[in-house]
Amino acid sequence: MGNGMGAGPGTGRSLSTGTGSTGTGRLVATDLDGTLLHDDGVCSGRTRAVLAAVERAGIQVVLVTARPPRWLHELADLVGDHGLALCCNGAFVYDVRGRRVLEEHCLAAADVSGIAADLRNALPGIVFAVESRQGFRRELGYVDAFTSPEDLSAGLLEELLDPLPGKVLARCNTVDAGRFHAIVDEVVGQRAVVSYSGAFGLAEIGAAGVTKAVALGDWCAAAGIAAAEVLAFGDMPNDLPMLRWAGRSCGVANAHPEVLGLVDEVCASNEDDGVAQVLEVLLADLRPATGATEAGHRVR
Repeated sequence: MGNGMGAGPGTGRSLSTGTGSTGTGRLVATDLDGTLLHDDGVCSGRTRAVLAAVERAGIQVVLVTARPPRWLHELADLVGDHGLALCCNGAFVYDVRGRRVLEEHCLAAADVSGIAADLRNALPGIVFAVESRQGFRRELGYVDAFTSPEDLSAGLLEELLDPLPGKVLARCNTVDAGRFHAIVDEVVGQRAVVSYSGAFGLAEIGAAGVTKAVALGDWCAAAGIAAAEVLAFGDMPNDLPMLRWAGRSCGVANAHPEVLGLVDEVCASNEDDGVAQVLEVLLADLRPATGATEAGHRVR
């Protein structure tokens, strides 16, 4: 998935991890919900300040999220000078300020139809919705806290495939969440990527080979940034590919056990601005030519 946009800078300032590691980096990649944002979806003033300071220090910040494009508009001030975000678990490269999908990696209609048929056989009562470049659409029976009567809807998923979806959402109220995810994983197999980003009882299905890691890897390749130069933050299983790929990984204290078992270090929780705390230390360890003060720390 090459993005071909040259989104990153050709050069970047090295940063230390603040943990005694000798690794350096030029890019910070972070998940949003449960990681960078508080539980109410708000980004604190402390976090906003340190993200801006990191960008001013010449280190690129990239938001890598399961959120669809439409849920990024309120966070446009966080995306940095490049103005872009990797969303729907890597399916879309989105120009947040311009409100345009610049690149998409969608499921094929035949794959969606086949997977849906098999899931209906395995899980009677399952319902679906889609996220595409044109927004959210759902089957009539797909209802959650975010749906409304104004949503574009249809009787069956197969009627919602133009344009093709970057992500298919699936819910089933007839089985418990754990069993639901296990069955979806088994039925889908290698035909697509099944992700879990924290929403209870929700399975997110993306095209085979599309993950946060692949999308971020393409971004970095276009910018000439190596995996070893990336610091990544996350909290849920859908972040695992990105956390494995990055040269240094950090999980917030509230993260899923699989994340806590994988990452190089654990920082404070999202409610305690854990990402900001780590980045403040990184800024303090920088050695720029000036004695400027960034985010409350004198950088030496």
